[in-house]
Amino acid sequence: MAVAIEQHEIACRACGAKILFEPLHRSVRCPYCDSPSVIDRPATPDRPDPVFVVGFSVDRHEATDRMRRFVARKKLAPPGLRGRAAERVSGVYLPTYLYSAVASSSYNARIGEDYYVTEVSRDSKGRTSVKRKRKTEYYELSGPHHSYVSDVVVTASRGIPNDEVEAVEPFDLGELRRFSPSMVSGWTSEEPSMTREGCLELARRESEGKIRGILRRFMPGDSCGGLQDHTVLGKESIDLVLLPVWVFAIRYRDDRPPIRLLVNGQTGKAWGKIPVSWTKVAIIAGVALGLIAVPVILGLLAGFF
Repeated sequence: MAVAIEQHEIACRACGAKILFEPLHRSVRCPYCDSPSVIDRPATPDRPDPVFVVGFSVDRHEATDRMRRFVARKKLAPPGLRGRAAERVSGVYLPTYLYSAVASSSYNARIGEDYYVTEVSRDSKGRTSVKRKRKTEYYELSGPHHSYVSDVVVTASRGIPNDEVEAVEPFDLGELRRFSPSMVSGWTSEEPSMTREGCLELARRESEGKIRGILRRFMPGDSCGGLQDHTVLGKESIDLVLLPVWVFAIRYRDDRPPIRLLVNGQTGKAWGKIPVSWTKVAIIAGVALGLIAVPVILGLLAGFF
């Protein structure tokens, strides 16, 4: 049973034609005169207005080239995938949240300090040998730590999950510009489809991982084990940011759904979940077994002569 997609209507400012658009789109092109329009709608808690935007630096031609080179490096990709053209190519301003916070942590850890001792020994023939042996002294360390975690980017789109956004990071956030509708005019610009609270929790979890890394680097000594921490995040900031991403849909078999590949629209970094050709795997396994078996067979034959 087909599911009806809710659509809204806007009048083209150039030719006056009525254009239908989906509710999660912020921009649309007129099918009659190709004029871009940016949809103006009131902000809500879960669909706020963007605060910042990073512009496209990679055009469609370069993005396609980066995508093809990425696929070419996947030696176990299905045959014919490299030569397939994309069914759909979209330059999308992807909604994400940019998060920062002050982290107040308390920690405890077991710190190891290395030192060396000289050991002298004699063998059965009376010969002397001198060796330096490393030893480690351990002690417990605990205390407070304060840090600032920033530049945490999490997706606000249900269509592009967070692990895929992470795969094409980083974005140069030094190129952030204050959002204005003209900056996304002519591009596909998506509205957030995840709640702000859900994205905030996602950003907090990602920040906790970063804070543990900060704490590990802060630990003194030559080794550190059993690090535990309790962190409270304060002075949180979370802003909606539009990031440039090229989205490719490639169908390599008619009976399979297309695979999605992403290219960072600022840096050109490409990523995608490329399926494995089990036929290629079987051929490689067969060749490997053959290389192992040949010496064995030759050895057995040598025993008969």
